[in-house]
Amino acid sequence: MTGDDTPGAVPAAPRDPDIALARLVEEGVVWGDAADWLVCLPAGSVDLFFTSPPYANARRYSEIHPDHYVEWFVPFAEAMLNATAESGSFVLNIKNRVAASGALRGQRHPYVYELVLELQRMGWRWLETYIWSKPNAIPGRFGPRTKDSFEYVYHFAKGSQPYFDLDAIRVPYRASEQEIARRRRDQNGRRNTEAGFGRDRRFTYDKGGADPGNVIEASQAYNQHWGPAGQHTAVMPEGLAAFFVRAACPHGGLIVDPFAGSGTTVVVARRHGRLAGGVELHREYVEVSAQRVASDQCESEPGELRLAV
Repeated sequence: MTGDDTPGAVPAAPRDPDIALARLVEEGVVWGDAADWLVCLPAGSVDLFFTSPPYANARRYSEIHPDHYVEWFVPFAEAMLNATAESGSFVLNIKNRVAASGALRGQRHPYVYELVLELQRMGWRWLETYIWSKPNAIPGRFGPRTKDSFEYVYHFAKGSQPYFDLDAIRVPYRASEQEIARRRRDQNGRRNTEAGFGRDRRFTYDKGGADPGNVIEASQAYNQHWGPAGQHTAVMPEGLAAFFVRAACPHGGLIVDPFAGSGTTVVVARRHGRLAGGVELHREYVEVSAQRVASDQCESEPGELRLAV
């Protein structure tokens, strides 16, 4: 099948909220318009919206001018807010652009920051800003600046007590086992300095791993075999998705990606024991996602939970 993304060609979402949700979970990634699907989801049904929407003027699937990006995105954000559980979250991966024309030509356009502030005004609680560090970012022609080697990931919550499992994303301690053993014998406890309160060294290593911090290193993958004509232009790294799947959604919870692309969010979420579904406007990417989801499930034994590293 070939892609046909004209408005009249994309199938409409079921009007019944329960049917719409059931189709998302059953099919994995549905062919449709997120603007149509999101308003059909049951109120308070989603534990985590995790997505990387089209960036402004970025690729063939994105012809949104930076000046109008906030206006374009607001309806999606409002629908997601309604569909999110009180303890749920919305995690947004987005990258700002260098303006190619207009008064800001040659400068970084502020649409990302404008969007974040608008989301906060709308009622989304802005919890944290993460940096996705890309150690293998490729050089580009960006003028008097270095290559883009990071992107923003914003974590928003609907309510004041969102689900967040820090233990699920802890990383190995940097200290050696011998040093950890030595510090556990320290009986002096907390040390305070002029700079503030220090950590109590007696309990530093009781969690089994260290807090990973808000900088996430995940390499980009080029020349992916997932995508139309053998390559998808913007495949999200599985490691980035796995970080938020594990931290911001309980086991058995529901994750939805409104801009599913090649299906990374759905694949990773299901691998980690979550229910998941996505919406994708481009039909050829839906086919790729379906193959990818099916292939990943076939690689697992029934009932087996395959964890990404």
